[in-house]
Amino acid sequence: MKYFDPHIHMLARTTDDYERMAAAGIVGVVEPAFWLGQPRTQAASFIDYFNALIGWESFRASQFGIRHYCTIGINPKEVNNVPMAEEVMKFLPRYCAKDNVVAIGEIGYDDITDAEERFFAEQLLLAKELNLPALVHTPHRDKKTGTERTLSLVKEVGINPELVLIDHLNEVTLPLVLDSGCWRGHSVYPDTKMSETRMVALLQQYGLEKMVVNSAADWGKSDPLKVPKTGQAMLDSGFSEADVERVLFNNPIEYYAQSGRISIEEVLAPMAIDQQMLWEDNSVLRGQTPVVQ
Repeated sequence: MKYFDPHIHMLARTTDDYERMAAAGIVGVVEPAFWLGQPRTQAASFIDYFNALIGWESFRASQFGIRHYCTIGINPKEVNNVPMAEEVMKFLPRYCAKDNVVAIGEIGYDDITDAEERFFAEQLLLAKELNLPALVHTPHRDKKTGTERTLSLVKEVGINPELVLIDHLNEVTLPLVLDSGCWRGHSVYPDTKMSETRMVALLQQYGLEKMVVNSAADWGKSDPLKVPKTGQAMLDSGFSEADVERVLFNNPIEYYAQSGRISIEEVLAPMAIDQQMLWEDNSVLRGQTPVVQ
C-alpha cells in the first residue's frame, strides 16, 4: 500500500521519521505552515520559516524518496499580534506562488477572536483570488462553535467550498460539514483528537467521499505513522484495499490537485535518491554512508 499524509509538520520531526515513513509506504506529504510553540517576535521570522518549508524540508524529504509539498499561511495562534500579521500579509502572496505550495493554510480560529476572524477572512479571500485550496484549522476549545463560524465565514467570503478542507473534525463537528461542500479532514493522534478506531467508525457511518485523514505530527506527542496505521485499521475492519487507497491516497491528492501543482501521477512517479547531494552546503547525513538509488 502507498500512503499520502496531507497534514504533517515535518520540520519538527527527525530524519529517522522520514526513514520510518518511507518504509511504511508513505510516498508524499503536505506540510502546513504552523506556529513555533512559542510566539514569534517579528514578521521577518516568517520569511526564514517559509523558505525552510519550500526549500530545505522539500530537499530533506526527497533524500528518503518522499515528495514534499506545503501550504503557506498565518496560523490563527499568531494573528492576534495584529501589527506582525499585517506585515506578513504583505509578502504572503509571494510565497503562495511557489511551485510546491498547494494551498493557503493552516488558517482558521484558535480562541475565536476578532483578529483571528479578520485574518482568516483575508486569507480565505486570498485563496479565492488565487484559486488555491484553503486548509482550515478548527479550534481545540469550543470546536463546535468554531466549526459553525468557519462554515459561515466560508459562505460570507464566497470561496468555492470545494476549495476548502476543514480539518481536525470529530464526531460532533463532522456532521456540521457534510452538506457544506467542503472537504472533511481528521487528525489521528496517540491519545487525543481522533484514534484509528474512531476514524474507522466515522468512515463506516458517513462513507468515503471527501474524507481525508492525517497525522498532523508536530513537536508534541504525536505519531507520523498514523496514516498507515489507520489504513491497517480499515483493512482489519473489512474495508478493501481500494477503499484504503481512496481515503489515504487519492482523496487528499485530488483535493490539493485543485492548485494545479500536484497530481496522483506525479506522487506515484519513482524518485531517485542521492544522499550525496547537498542543500546550501548541508547534508541530511552525519557521517553515515550516503544511499544512492
